[in-house]
Amino acid sequence: MPLYEHVLIARQDLSNAQAEGLIEHFTTVLADNGGKVVENEYWGVKTMAYKINKNRKGHYAFLKSDAPAAAVQEMERLARLHDDVMRVLTVKVEAHEEGPSVQMQKRDEREGRPERGERRERR
Repeated sequence: MPLYEHVLIARQDLSNAQAEGLIEHFTTVLADNGGKVVENEYWGVKTMAYKINKNRKGHYAFLKSDAPAAAVQEMERLARLHDDVMRVLTVKVEAHEEGPSVQMQKRDEREGRPERGERRERR
């Protein structure tokens, strides 16, 4: 089955328990349609770059799924109809990365970024 990554943004006035309940709800929607959620992460309340529906912040959730296209379409359709969900982004990937996502890693644990003092000199 194809592999997908989903990011959901929910309204800021929800409690943490309600936001995690949304993750469980969409996990069951995928499971009922023949897919499965490999991993999920709750990223917490984050400030957005621009207002969405008069909200400046939102609860962010990240799901890694292994599901058929019909299950993903049904999950996206229900997410767009849900009053608490402001945005949904789904991306098809070749393989899921191991370990936590970049959002959950600490800055010093990230690889591939030089320290501030290690920049190359300009010519």
